Amino acid sequence: MIGELSILSEWIPEQMEPGTIFVLENAGEMGDRDDPFWAVLACPGCGQLGLVTRKQVVGLISVMCGSKQCSAEFFIRDEDLVKRKPS
Repeated sequence: MIGELSILSEWIPEQMEPGTIFVLENAGEMGDRDDPFWAVLACPGCGQLGLVTRKQVVGLISVMCGSKQCSAEFFIRDEDLVKRKPS
């Protein structure tokens, strides 16, 4: 699993490699009112693209990969990706 975030400043899906994040232009306008979607993240394990919420981006809630083949679960800590420890 990739351990660092790579920030993409322009939406170019072909450049979304594992661990790449792109902050949405309309961040905060879609999804749950209390925790809206904030960015698109390529899973650091498999590269699957998924939406992440504001609470996930600031590290309050873990991010889980949405792929059926990947079980990555991690926290975003600044520009680092920290694997979630089993509880």
